[in-house]
Parts: sequence; C-alpha cells; structure tokens
Amino acid sequence: MSRRRRAIKRTVVRDVRYNSALVYRLGSTIMRSGNRSVAMGIVYDAFEKLSEKQPTITPLELLEKAVDNAKPRLEVKARRVGGATYQVPLEVSGERQMALALRWMVRAADARKGVPMQDALANEILEAYNGQGTSIRKRDEVHKMAQANKAFAHFRW
Repeated sequence: MSRRRRAIKRTVVRDVRYNSALVYRLGSTIMRSGNRSVAMGIVYDAFEKLSEKQPTITPLELLEKAVDNAKPRLEVKARRVGGATYQVPLEVSGERQMALALRWMVRAADARKGVPMQDALANEILEAYNGQGTSIRKRDEVHKMAQANKAFAHFRW
C-alpha cells in the first residue's frame, strides 16, 4: 500500500464538440507527448467514420455502449501471503473500469498495422459495440483469470 496521501480527484473536463467527459478521456488516452489537438482530431475523425457506417445511431451512443461492453467487472491482483504470491480476484471500481476499457480499445486500434488510427479506432469502437473485437477478448480473458482464481478470494482485503 502506498504511504503517500490519496490522489485528489480533478474536475471532469468535457470536450468542445460533444460536451462529453467520455470523449475527452478517449482523447487523453490516445494523446502522446502532449499533442491534445492531434489526439482530439483522431477521435473526431473516427466519429465521422462511425456516423457514416452507422447513420441511425450517434457516435457518442456507440462509444458509450462500446465502453460499457468492454468494461471489466472483475480483475486479479497479486497478493503476497506467507511467502507465496496469489492472484486474488477483486471487483473493479467504476473509474478503473472506464480507464481499462478505453485503454484496451486504444491499444487494440493502435495494434492494427497498416490502417490509419482514425479508421482503426472507428472499427474497434464498432466491434466493441457489437460485442466482438480485441478489447472484448481482453475483458473476457481478465474475467476468465478471475474465475480461475476464485479459490483465493478469501485473501482479499
């Protein structure tokens, strides 16, 4: 456990175009080396591609449902008990669920080589919306790990 003080929660910042905190966090997850304008441009271009592919549903609704589908409910955390390290399943807090889902979606999009990031992100959001894709597979993997280590749940504290 960290001996430092608890981190202070910052106020939620919303993006300019959609007035959504989720879109802003997606841009922050994509951002590298402080290039927020480039990251937000990628997000907005991906949203345009999504609106072309799914004209009946707004891109914001697609993103919200995709993130809900990709959120992990359980994860494992290493606990050291008496010289042995156990993978203890724990429930995931809401903030961490959101952060993990966005991180997995961005990494899956980034891993698609030979495809522009806008297209890859749009495809990953669409696949997560439909319950498929790399981020959903990652969530299922984490859930399987938690199920496999259910016997060590009594070590949680």
